[in-house]
Amino acid sequence: MQKRLYRGSEKKLFGVCSGLSEYFGVDPTLIRAVFVVAFLLFGTGLLVYLVLAILMPEKPSTTG
Repeated sequence: MQKRLYRGSEKKLFGVCSGLSEYFGVDPTLIRAVFVVAFLLFGTGLLVYLVLAILMPEKPSTTG
């Protein structure tokens, strides 16, 4: 089965960090910290987060 990148179900804002953490197998807090550091140091964290929120598809439901 092929691994797919979806927005995660553990949403704080849009589910981008939880989706990335499920895909890479790391803690969502670590991904969130990377985005905050990228925003504070380089100013790109917010832009990348918003682009991913738009481009990443919603995880399909497994019910029904």
